[in-house]
Amino acid sequence: MAGKGYGWYRFIIFTAMYAGYTLYYFNRKTFSFVMPSVMEEIDLDKDDLGLITSSQSAAYAVSKFVSGVLSDQVSARWLFSSGLLLVGLVNVVFSWSSTVAVFAGLWFLNGLAQGLGWPPCGKVLRKWFEPSQFGTWWAVLSTSMNLAGGLGPLVAALMALSYDWRTTLALSGAVCVVASFVCLLLIKNEPSDVGLPNIEPGPKKGKKGALAGDSTLAELLLSPYLWVLSTGYLVVFGVKTCCTDWGQLFLIQERGQSALVGSSYMSALEVGGLIGSIAAGYLSDRAVARAGLSFYGSPRHPLLLAMMAGMSASMYLFRVTVTAESPKLWILILGALFGFCSYGPIALFGVIANESAPANLCGTSHAIVALMANVGGFLAGLPFSTIAKHYSWGTAFWVAEITCTAGTVTFFCLRNIRTKMGRVPKKAD
Repeated sequence: MAGKGYGWYRFIIFTAMYAGYTLYYFNRKTFSFVMPSVMEEIDLDKDDLGLITSSQSAAYAVSKFVSGVLSDQVSARWLFSSGLLLVGLVNVVFSWSSTVAVFAGLWFLNGLAQGLGWPPCGKVLRKWFEPSQFGTWWAVLSTSMNLAGGLGPLVAALMALSYDWRTTLALSGAVCVVASFVCLLLIKNEPSDVGLPNIEPGPKKGKKGALAGDSTLAELLLSPYLWVLSTGYLVVFGVKTCCTDWGQLFLIQERGQSALVGSSYMSALEVGGLIGSIAAGYLSDRAVARAGLSFYGSPRHPLLLAMMAGMSASMYLFRVTVTAESPKLWILILGALFGFCSYGPIALFGVIANESAPANLCGTSHAIVALMANVGGFLAGLPFSTIAKHYSWGTAFWVAEITCTAGTVTFFCLRNIRTKMGRVPKKAD
């Protein structure tokens, strides 16, 4: 257990990462926030808007994977701070621009820089917090996205009253630039950087100076548990995306609900998700504190499975019980329940992928499962809407429900698989 000397550094480092990632996320969405003002000055049609936003999304998916691998090779504090600096500079230059081609190119660069944000956070959290605290702080840090997403439109609207969209982007970018240097000064990669013993023991050096405990990428990729996690994350993230992207249309087009009810359902889902994410981290950390991490199975598995089962149950109730006469409160309860049960596993898959991997490959492990989650998000788009087009939204949601149930049952059957990825000392087996 870490001593009292860790408390101050943890507070400073976590605060810096929280503020920094809030700025990351805010500056990921600045174009969306000021879009109406931009369209008043520059003639942009829907295809132009789609090109600009899609260029960022594609770059972000690739960059986040590359960043996860890089976080195992380079300094996490430099990676995090460099990305924040680039995000700020891109926003400033964006404020000087006026053509669609330049907008799309700059927002592509914004997406590349955005991917440098989260993987270093996971790396630093693992180095500074014990396994029995890791999940909680991971979940709390992820609320920085909810904070930026919730306050962002309000802040942008207030700034628009006094400044134009160009000034708004330039100011938000300038704040990012300044914050990047502050984060570089405050964030420390691991306790040994400030003269404290590392919480996670480092691998011992072998005969030729190599790190004897280091696993290779091949050993990580050959770990069955990595692909169990990846498949589970793909299913959960894909099903969650189905409900967030298409839930409103299902309510309006097939269940006769109003647009207000549809938007209220989405708000309830996000609120439930915020609570579910923190609850998953805290409760699973309690389980780790009681049982400890082992080579087979994980103390986090029971909660993960319970929440995945909750996803299936809430989707079934959403599909079967909601009609045009359903009380609004019941629909909001179902939205909050699904959000709680879906965002919890999303947080847990990231935590487990990070903590189950060897220390020298934890960023790569998270990058792989996160990439699979993005595949799930893609499958929730056109393939899912095609099922709805040829059959109905009800049928499409039934497919998602069955997929989630099958994923839960499969994960239950494999819950006691060896969870320690990479190389394991012979005496530990």
